[in-house]
Amino acid sequence: MIRLTVFLICLAGYASAEVLVATRTIPARSIIGPEDLAFQDINIMGGVSDPSIAVGQEARVALYAGRPIRAADLSPPAVVERNQLIPLIYSRGGITISTEGRALDRASPGDWIRVMNLNSRATITAQIQENGVAVVGQ
Repeated sequence: MIRLTVFLICLAGYASAEVLVATRTIPARSIIGPEDLAFQDINIMGGVSDPSIAVGQEARVALYAGRPIRAADLSPPAVVERNQLIPLIYSRGGITISTEGRALDRASPGDWIRVMNLNSRATITAQIQENGVAVVGQ
């Protein structure tokens, strides 16, 4: 009985579903628009099927025309570029220290990156806010 069940499972194929594919080759770090997406019936695990998830996101890797788009291929658009000068803020217990730092990585809001304090040359880890400010110690 178990052998029959395993045999039938092996014969069954993947269920196809409509997933989003790129209509053109989209380079990494490009913002995805509605014209860049189309639906296609493909057998794939992890493919994005809701356009609202992909539109407005940034491609983390190059997305090739006709290939499915996966959630791991997308991220929120970056607000901080590598080597960009950004405000660096430390706030705790009613004391706020503000200085200027250099981003050592590229980041989206909510990402933790390394930032070099330009005054002390110390490298610290800070979280990037929506406005591009690096916040330390939260």
